[in-house]
Amino acid sequence: MTTLHGRRVLITGAASGIGRATALLAARAGAELYLTDRDAGGLASVASEAGALLAKTADVSDLAQVRGLAEEIHAVAGPMDVVMNIAGISTWGTVQNLRHDQWRAMVEVNLMGPIHVIECFVPAMIAAGRGGHLVNVSSAAGLVGLPWHAAYSAAKYGLRGVSEVLRFDLRRHGIRVTLVCPGAVDTPLTETVEIAGVDRYSPAFRRLQELFRKSAATPEEAARAILRGVARDRYLVHTSTRVRLLHWAERFCPPVYVVIMRAMNDLLTRALEPR
Repeated sequence: MTTLHGRRVLITGAASGIGRATALLAARAGAELYLTDRDAGGLASVASEAGALLAKTADVSDLAQVRGLAEEIHAVAGPMDVVMNIAGISTWGTVQNLRHDQWRAMVEVNLMGPIHVIECFVPAMIAAGRGGHLVNVSSAAGLVGLPWHAAYSAAKYGLRGVSEVLRFDLRRHGIRVTLVCPGAVDTPLTETVEIAGVDRYSPAFRRLQELFRKSAATPEEAARAILRGVARDRYLVHTSTRVRLLHWAERFCPPVYVVIMRAMNDLLTRALEPR
């Protein structure tokens, strides 16, 4: 799919961050946009700016809401050409600090959310016989063992696994799959991320937050990488050279990868654990 011009594109998580930037960039490319997010105000703003044909609030972790969204969109527009699973939330923490509801929220939103969207939108794409493209936004935490990311990685590795299977299952239907694994991206998620057991107003947390932002890509850079990946039919899309190199080490030089990850874990633990 070399162009989005005239293509029907569904984007979840469109109200802010990578989702918003992708919606605006896709609009400039001539896409027909169908947008969703839990944030009604942010969704209305981006829908107006991007000229979306339909914008409807929905919680992707709620299958009934996603089914309702699909029924409304299909009644108005028919099957989508491109489906982009971008919505997500983030919680970090060690196993002794993570609450059960935090583990469950990561899986419900970041894994079951995309699965709900796939269930409700991809079969119609298959039946239409026009091909198309599925984009799943995972994370660097879906490629490598980032410290304190166990709950987040549970979902993001799961989404990576779903994508790896679907890249082959859907190929016979002319539907391509792109798995996006961003590194640090400076989105509103940096303000809402929870770190279990850590006071988000503490100096240590604020120092970590500032360090994250300094090394982060912008949402617009991530959006450009996503659309470039779709246009070039790439399966795996990175937004960070550091993550690309770390993933390379994990696959081809495991001893180096182990040293790096142990060092990162020690640094984060010293920075954030109460003394």
